[in-house]
Amino acid sequence: MPSSSKPLTEKQKAAELRRYMAALPPASRRVMKSLRSLIRAAAPRAVDTYSYRIPAMRLDGRIFIWYAAWKEHCSLYPISAALMRAHGLDPGGYEVKKGTIRFPLGKPLPATLIRRIVKARADEHGKAEGTYL
Repeated sequence: MPSSSKPLTEKQKAAELRRYMAALPPASRRVMKSLRSLIRAAAPRAVDTYSYRIPAMRLDGRIFIWYAAWKEHCSLYPISAALMRAHGLDPGGYEVKKGTIRFPLGKPLPATLIRRIVKARADEHGKAEGTYL
């Protein structure tokens, strides 16, 4: 892994992202690929990147969402309860705390909820930048 004192190049980020995905157990890799597809569907201009040792997506040159696989769940970041309330999103029983929403690996991903969350994050990101999807 490159030194943490120097920023990774885009080529290094792409390699780290591939390594991250390849290191996942097959079930987690499938869920992560599905999650990535849902993010891309909701924000088609999003570009893959790697940050804080997890996959992320960039819009207009800035990261707007991160996602990761864990032992028993996958997560989206930063997803706060305030974001959910501001956009009228019901987490439907999924855990939302400390800036994350968690989806258990053993259950199908809630595609509609994820697309709505990603659009809300993109909207929030656009307002901060003065641009929109």
